[in-house]
Amino acid sequence: MSSSTVPFPAHAATGIDLLNRLAAEQPLAPACDHFYFLRHGQTGRNALRVFQAPDEPLSALGEQQAVQAAELLAGEPIGAIVCSDARRAFDTAHTVARALGLVPSAHENLRERNFGALIGTSSANIDWACEPEGGETLAQFVDRKRQALAAALAAQPAPVLVVAHGGTLYALAALLGVAVDASIFGNAQPLRFTRAGPTWAVTPLQQRHADGGAALA
Repeated sequence: MSSSTVPFPAHAATGIDLLNRLAAEQPLAPACDHFYFLRHGQTGRNALRVFQAPDEPLSALGEQQAVQAAELLAGEPIGAIVCSDARRAFDTAHTVARALGLVPSAHENLRERNFGALIGTSSANIDWACEPEGGETLAQFVDRKRQALAAALAAQPAPVLVVAHGGTLYALAALLGVAVDASIFGNAQPLRFTRAGPTWAVTPLQQRHADGGAALA
């Protein structure tokens, strides 16, 4: 499926057509045939659906979710962990890494989109096409994600686990042309991406958490 036609959940609000078009200009083409992705555990501002800064910590529930994700991922043949250096993703990655006996590699380019002046305000009706003062445009964000994810998925030894954010997952799906639904966007929901020929698909390793957690990272 072309990334220009990838359907997204309704909670993604507006701007998804633009996200798909930007991703389709230069799709992601990793050499690997499978990898893993984990959105960070829940934070207090996730629960409130508020745009977050990089130093936002995990909530008590988020810490529990990270432990549960680690238990699931401990049964997978993960060779390397690459994560965002934002606190919520960094801490989630280290919880998982301890269970796998690995050391995560943290990178600023894997952070969530910088929403600038919108940080601290409601993300309930997010407009992906917005151009927030002091933040990134959608085009800048997609370009950053394209480069950051290409580098992350080239890490060795494979397969790689990428620990990052909900916005990263939206961009990743668009860049790979993967059809998604709301079930994959829960906090700390481990995902396996697999390729058959040129076509990528995503499979949750378990059902999403009962709390939902589909709000933007």
